[in-house]
Amino acid sequence: MKFLGAIFLMVATVVLAQENNLAYPPKSERDMSVALFNHKDFAGWTLCTKPGADPLQTWSVTNGVIHCTGTPNGYLRTSQVYSNYFLTVEWRFVKVAPKADNTGILVHIRPPDKVWPQCVQVQGKHDRQGDLFLMEGAEAKEHKGRDKNTPVPMRGPSAENPVGEWNKAETICVRNQVESFINGKFVNEISVCTINSGYIGIQSEGGEIEIRAIDYCPLKY
Repeated sequence: MKFLGAIFLMVATVVLAQENNLAYPPKSERDMSVALFNHKDFAGWTLCTKPGADPLQTWSVTNGVIHCTGTPNGYLRTSQVYSNYFLTVEWRFVKVAPKADNTGILVHIRPPDKVWPQCVQVQGKHDRQGDLFLMEGAEAKEHKGRDKNTPVPMRGPSAENPVGEWNKAETICVRNQVESFINGKFVNEISVCTINSGYIGIQSEGGEIEIRAIDYCPLKY
């Protein structure tokens, strides 16, 4: 009986530790999320693309949903800087084709705006959602020894839904750590990151995508 009691206590302790994980906010806190996209226009956002290109030919809002053609390369970013937060992006591929199957979520974007800026990218490439790229000089413990074009690979198989179905990408940024969840499944993390604040963005990088929600939840750490 004492043995069973010890097992029960150990299991209960593990469950409690998981439920109070400092990185993942409780449901009550997630329910306090703020919508960064108003479903009408790009108020609160800055459109960045290569010199001479019209970003409004790449990005548009129709029926409350953001549409991105995927060309040319660039990104949509917040006008405000954020740190310590839980980010939820609901998006999908409209279609994929060779060399037209890529996008990504950018966190901790640092100025100046250019293609591409210093940041951490949660890869959105078809079947590689959850790879973590350290871009333009950003670094992390798990990325040491890799070049900027080599990501920290996602852990396990792809959690992406079929093309045309909505995906939920959740990104947790706490201090110098970034964790990625795709459709409710933990897929990757980095620690001891050299950047821990900045703009939040979405890439235009070949893939034609739609985005129906971008929600931000501040974390008190």
